[in-house]
This record gives sequence, structure tokens and C-alpha cells, in this order.
Amino acid sequence: MIKSALPEIIAQQTTDEGICWQIFVAADLDYFKGHFDEQAVLPGVTQLDWAIQLGCQAFGYQTEVASLEVLKFQQLMLPDSQVELFISHNPEKSKLTFSYRDGDKRYASGRIALATTQDKESHS
Repeated sequence: MIKSALPEIIAQQTTDEGICWQIFVAADLDYFKGHFDEQAVLPGVTQLDWAIQLGCQAFGYQTEVASLEVLKFQQLMLPDSQVELFISHNPEKSKLTFSYRDGDKRYASGRIALATTQDKESHS
């Protein structure tokens, strides 16, 4: 089992729309091991984990996900790449919207609905 670990953060910029992290996806990350033999690829679940961890930390949410919406993986994220992770949030709906990109190149995007107090109470 691989323990969740965030990528190397090169820079962070906050805008009116959200937060943008410049991250470096190092080739020696455990996430690449066995995912795939011909060409190492960063798993989508890892990209999702990073968006949840960084987004929740930045915007003050608990890391409990209620559902995923419009999740898309457009390009393979390869070892030793530098990409931007942009995250915005909608506090009224407890949702994070994220995208991984490098200029015009889009790697992944989606919306994360976070569990709210009402969600937790209705499942008790």
C-alpha cells in the first residue's frame, strides 16, 4: 500500500478565481511503480488525491468526499513533468473544481462534492 504524499510544490499563486500550484511530478514517486511497464504514468487516483488534499487544506474543508462529478482524464501525466494544478471552490455547495494543465495541454479536470455536516447526519 502506498502512503498518500503530495508532490513537490514549486510555486503557489492565489487569484480571485482560486489557487494555482506549480507542481513537479518526480520520476521517483512510488505512484509510478508498476503503472505501466512500457511507460510510467501517474495514476488518475493519485491526481484526484492531490486535488482533494490540496484543495481541502487551502479552503478549510474536511477531506471527506461525497461524490465526483464530470471527472475527465485527457492526457497522460508522465514522470518528471511540471504541471499546474488549479483549484477553485464553491462554498455554498461545498464543491471544489480542479484542473491539471500545462499551457494549452489539459491533463485532468473535475468537480469534487465534499461531505457536509448534513450528509454525515443523514448517514448516521
